[in-house]
Amino acid sequence: MTPLLRERLDGGIEVLRINRPDKRNALDTATLALLNGALAELSADPDLRVLVISTTSTTALCAGADVSEPLDAAGGVARMEAFAELYRLVDEVPVPTIAVCVGNCVGAGAEIVVGCDLRVGGDNLKLAWAGARLGVPVGPARLTPLVGLARAKDLVYTGRPVGLAEADSFGLFQRTAPAAEAEAAALEVAAAITRQSPVGVRVLKQMFRDLEGTAGRVAYENERLLEFQRTGAGLPQG
Repeated sequence: MTPLLRERLDGGIEVLRINRPDKRNALDTATLALLNGALAELSADPDLRVLVISTTSTTALCAGADVSEPLDAAGGVARMEAFAELYRLVDEVPVPTIAVCVGNCVGAGAEIVVGCDLRVGGDNLKLAWAGARLGVPVGPARLTPLVGLARAKDLVYTGRPVGLAEADSFGLFQRTAPAAEAEAAALEVAAAITRQSPVGVRVLKQMFRDLEGTAGRVAYENERLLEFQRTGAGLPQG
């Protein structure tokens, strides 16, 4: 079973579906390599119009790192380097990105959610920044511009899970839907974007990135993440 499925739809819409339902789509080294490879390839594709990041199971978009993966210290660092690359690559996609936010969106899953440009929330959402429990320095870079400093501090410091109604009250979602219909709603948003000027949308995407300084924010947080794994406590290594 491949852990990542890809589908190209009409109009230049690409759908990436994480496919590890037995692990709630927790990301191991192999899945991260596939995901990062797909993102790098898509970023160089001139025909790409919109990227949708989704799942084959409504139980989770992504439950974070697969901490059951057996790794030695070097493997733990390599996996964290892959997570840092994932966050950079999501930010660098030159067209609008849409996250299908269903079930568990925890840890790295929450970072994918807020790293995308747009979001569709499912009614079974469990959104949480779980890193503080293990000392992981992640959360401020992408979450704060979306929900504000006070809310971001609350969510990152406490790690408390947030359901659809509360997350929607923060203005996180462009659409909400029953979990089984969330991907279809995301594809409707994607189709609306493809009716705009392809060149114009790419220019606007770069303008948003430049004006918000997302590249610098992501690079700073990635540096702290790698320091944590190389010289600090680090994530559990199976």
